[in-house]
Amino acid sequence: MKHIIITILTVIAFTSCVQQNKTKAVEANPKTPFVWEGANIYFLLTDRFNNGDNSNDINFGRTAETAKLRGFEGGDIKGVTQKIKEGYFTELGINAIWMTPIVEQIHGGTDEGSGLSYGFHGYWTSDWTAIDPNFGTKEDLHQLVAAAHEKGIRIVLDAVINHTGPVTDKDPVWPNDWVRTGPTCTYDSYENTTACTLVKNLPDIKTDSNDHVELPPQLVEKWKTEERYEREVAELDAFFKRTSYPRAPRFYIIKWLTDYITEFGIDGYRVDTVKHTEPFVWQEFRKECDVAFAEFKKNHPDKVLDDNKFYLVGEVYNYGINTGLYFDFGDKKVNYFDKAFNSLINFQFKWNAAQQDYETLFSTYYNYLNTDLKGFGTLNYLSSHDDSVPFDANRNKPFEAGTKLLLAPGTSQVYYGDESARSLVVEGAQGDATLRSFMNWNAIKSNPQTKTILAHYQKLGQFRANHPAIGAGIHQMITQQPYVFYRSFAKGAYTDLVVVGLDLSKGKKDMDVSKVFKEGDVLHDAYSNQDVTVINGKAMIDSEFEIVLLERK
Repeated sequence: MKHIIITILTVIAFTSCVQQNKTKAVEANPKTPFVWEGANIYFLLTDRFNNGDNSNDINFGRTAETAKLRGFEGGDIKGVTQKIKEGYFTELGINAIWMTPIVEQIHGGTDEGSGLSYGFHGYWTSDWTAIDPNFGTKEDLHQLVAAAHEKGIRIVLDAVINHTGPVTDKDPVWPNDWVRTGPTCTYDSYENTTACTLVKNLPDIKTDSNDHVELPPQLVEKWKTEERYEREVAELDAFFKRTSYPRAPRFYIIKWLTDYITEFGIDGYRVDTVKHTEPFVWQEFRKECDVAFAEFKKNHPDKVLDDNKFYLVGEVYNYGINTGLYFDFGDKKVNYFDKAFNSLINFQFKWNAAQQDYETLFSTYYNYLNTDLKGFGTLNYLSSHDDSVPFDANRNKPFEAGTKLLLAPGTSQVYYGDESARSLVVEGAQGDATLRSFMNWNAIKSNPQTKTILAHYQKLGQFRANHPAIGAGIHQMITQQPYVFYRSFAKGAYTDLVVVGLDLSKGKKDMDVSKVFKEGDVLHDAYSNQDVTVINGKAMIDSEFEIVLLERK
């Protein structure tokens, strides 16, 4: 009840402020701030998005025939950069890109039960200090970050600390003081989720250990062959001297991952398999990420985008926003937000989107984010790379999906191909491979229906990117029939106010905006691209669409 009263008072205060401002001259609004809590993040598999360099498609003899969609297919860092420069992400309203891991993968393949697979997905690390040549080079990553930042797009890489890649005939197991190879997790308690291997033949890093370990011999041999052993050891010595951490496995990996911050200036990490690693590890990781980000900003003041801190979003598998700050293992509850993550991926959103109408969905999420999760965020998605039950696998509801995802409070995650109805059901592909087909660029170029779906995502995405009020603002319904709501946001001298109408009639439609905009205000409908003047407290739009997105002209 206390939270509800506070919310009502906040809305009343803002509405009062709006009414008072009706008598004042309109002043220039400061530049729209970037707000992680309301960002529009595009998630892509680096290998499956766009091939920008055919010359790097085959490396390390990865030429064996794989099961369907389980081999490398050519996507790379250059391909992502190409689409950034073309303006694809900008037109889609994307202001952050999350890429699957780009570090060097195991050289061999393995069969986990769905046929031979290579590490195209990036989660089977063999060397955290190197970029896999199938994905590109360090210079490619420098160019990608520069191109993205030039367009105001943040780059989020993917961090894996929990495990190495599988053991193959080309990839020996790491020393036993580094990893455990059993037992396999049963997931029925905290211990049986952390002190175990996720699956058979996926060695688990001993992140709970503080014992001193030497470098794995395979890394020593590799680095010497590549003539960088002395440099890598010197950097490790400097890191452990500065931090006084024990030379335990997790701290080596934390050092290697934070190097991508200081060297390339990435803006955030999505962190894999969070609940399978001890919570204190993520607090240690957060600390070193912040140190590295501060160092990058100090060394490159000309490349600083704003005063946002480094972004960490965690994958705590099956976490849902309704549990607030805590994830329940059954025998233990853990708060992963505590001195660690800005946000967690919300595995619940797809179910809420399927079961709830717009107002129930939006008001519920607004309340979650302004009570239990106040000061933190949530990352909503409807489809992903390892969720076998997406919101709309057959892409029968692409418009509803886009509307609910992109207008919901919180951070939105657009999975590559959501905007183009890339099918998530691929004949002959087993398991998660069916979710990971190559981006359907040909459909975008030639299919009229695909173009219409893309346009829908572009309009909503740009509106979200231009208005932090959508994801991070106050939500208040204006009328139930027709369904109209407003969102408002303020940060420093910046204020943002929008009105949205959904499921409206096609043709002429009147929207009551008297509580938000003043008489004579000229507004712009970003969905139909037309201007309208407020008359008698109403905005009258004549369009072929059932959506209206009103912003100040």
